[in-house]
Amino acid sequence: MGKLWRIVYLTLLISLPSLAQQSDETGNAADASSPLSSLGDEYENSIKLLQNRFRVDHNVKEVTMIFFREYGSAPVVLVRPDGSKIFQGRFDEEKVAWYDADTFDMITIKDPVPGPWQAVGQVLPNSRVMVISDIELNAQPLPPILFSGEILKSTAYLTNGGKPIENSLFRDVVELSIDFLSTNNPNFDNFATNDQEIARFEDNGRGMDERPADGVFTGQFNLNIAPGEWKPKFTVKTPMFTREHIDPPIVLHPNPVSITVETDGGGEGYHKLIIDVNRALVDIQSLLIDGKVRYPNTDVQNFSLTEGGDEAREHLIVAYEEGIFRIKLTAYGTTTDGRDFILDVPEYSFLADAPEPEIIDPLIDGEDPIVDGSEEIPLIGTSFESDEEVPSAPVEDNMDSSTLIILLAAVNGSILFIGVLAAVFIVFRRRKAKQRPTLSAKQAASDKKPVTEEGLSLEAEPKGLKKWLGIFSKKKS
Repeated sequence: MGKLWRIVYLTLLISLPSLAQQSDETGNAADASSPLSSLGDEYENSIKLLQNRFRVDHNVKEVTMIFFREYGSAPVVLVRPDGSKIFQGRFDEEKVAWYDADTFDMITIKDPVPGPWQAVGQVLPNSRVMVISDIELNAQPLPPILFSGEILKSTAYLTNGGKPIENSLFRDVVELSIDFLSTNNPNFDNFATNDQEIARFEDNGRGMDERPADGVFTGQFNLNIAPGEWKPKFTVKTPMFTREHIDPPIVLHPNPVSITVETDGGGEGYHKLIIDVNRALVDIQSLLIDGKVRYPNTDVQNFSLTEGGDEAREHLIVAYEEGIFRIKLTAYGTTTDGRDFILDVPEYSFLADAPEPEIIDPLIDGEDPIVDGSEEIPLIGTSFESDEEVPSAPVEDNMDSSTLIILLAAVNGSILFIGVLAAVFIVFRRRKAKQRPTLSAKQAASDKKPVTEEGLSLEAEPKGLKKWLGIFSKKKS
């Protein structure tokens, strides 16, 4: 990547120069190369009201100053050489631009009055006045082989006059970022793709940044974008200005990891997962895999493949149900040019069908599977030529479950029907008996019918029987 751009910037300590560096009582600076110089001796600078004094050279056309102060304190007040003051919110907008934050003031002045200036406020002891000067951003060059989905660490630092800027407060002022701009080349997959922000450089000790406030800005590239031809754009933002630099186009290669699955390829009850790489770009022997399998019932299984070798990596997945299986991998390896990489592989999914039911064929190779093919089976109508009686095969009385249910229902229904008929008959007889009239004793005596010697009523007998009984009575008399 090299030197990306130059920003006008300079850092000058207020309390560094001594009396030996002063040319006269007004404090003309001996160093003519610096547009600003500090005033006063060590005794004067120990007095709070006389701190933060500096001189502006006569040939300065524009100056940008940054004063770091205590958190939440009021903005500083600038005092010109003639004693007039510049307040935040009360200034000539054509000549002064002012940005105030919780921890610093950033002020740009066009055609400043030459002579001694002073900043009054709660300025931190190690605060520096920053002015327009020569500044350089040094960053690690992007590697020649980059993959889509790669997680990459990159560092950068700012220098002033060839020396790194180590002011820890400076990270609150500047923002460093990198974007990828599509070249709109129709031969690549990123044709007509919008700009993508890849990373932000931070100096806060978080993420991949090793130490906070050490002047080294670290960016974590997350290249989960479409492969193709891109132009890297580096941006430095401050509250007062923005600087951009665009590098020559680079090619982002597709994800080199390939995944295939052989359903039921690992034997009965297992699917075989096969992982390979583009061997023209990746050393297969260095490939390590850390992955997860999400089953159709949302269960998750972690696995790792750490064995090297020239063969593709394989893993068996239990195939205990049908549905969609999802596989997520993180790959670690080395490119063919010797660079280590960490790769976020896109999710892979496949659909596994339910196992087909086993169909039993009654004939195997044209023969009855129960009878040995070496035995001859006699045809119908022929007899066995043997003296021994061939026992008949026992007939198994295996009743079908549906037939048994129908039979039980018929028996139970018959019993229930007979019971209902009996109950109806008994109720009918009882009702009949209650309907017969009850006669008094006198009526019973008057209505008494003649009876025979056997005690039978003659009127109660049938006519034919009465005739035969009358003849029998005559003969007897």
